[in-house]
Amino acid sequence: MSFDPQIKADAIARGIRTTGVACLAFAAAMVGAAYASVPLYNIFCKATGYDGTPLVSDTAAGEVLGRHVSVRFDTNVAPGFEWSFTPETAEIDIAVGETQTVFFKVKNEGEHASTGVAAYNVQPGQAGAYFVKMKCFCFQEQTLKSGESMEFPVVFYVDPSLVTDHNLDTLNSITLSYTYFASRNGQPVTSAAAGESRRKL
Repeated sequence: MSFDPQIKADAIARGIRTTGVACLAFAAAMVGAAYASVPLYNIFCKATGYDGTPLVSDTAAGEVLGRHVSVRFDTNVAPGFEWSFTPETAEIDIAVGETQTVFFKVKNEGEHASTGVAAYNVQPGQAGAYFVKMKCFCFQEQTLKSGESMEFPVVFYVDPSLVTDHNLDTLNSITLSYTYFASRNGQPVTSAAAGESRRKL
């Protein structure tokens, strides 16, 4: 029985095309999943306090306990982003359940208007499940003109349920850490993109 070489070549070509399409579809699905995982991960962290992400609430704790903790404030600015960023105080002592307000000052030290957004974290990470923010500048972008400065409040408390977590019985200090990044549409951008963004403002 004779075999047509052209038929064999066509079959191989179809197989290659099918494999190529499958690989492209898989790659696209993986890229889509990667992009989707970021907001889903952020939602999960904000809902659970996982990985040092503070919780968010509109209401006060409703109960103030005798236990006290020290809350330290760590402020940073991403490399290449020409803002200064400082807390009004480096550390405060608060009662668990007590609502506190601390102000942070930011100033645009650059020659052009620029927009920034703050990322935040609580350490130790387990304390994120009990550190509750009622108001925070980190929830939105800020745009400052060259030389402009502003003060932003953070209103927070340490949830009284902390005392039921025996893994944190010896906890006496919590660090709230912020880093300001240049941003576009609420998302941090690279230093190159930040420069381009400043030129357009």
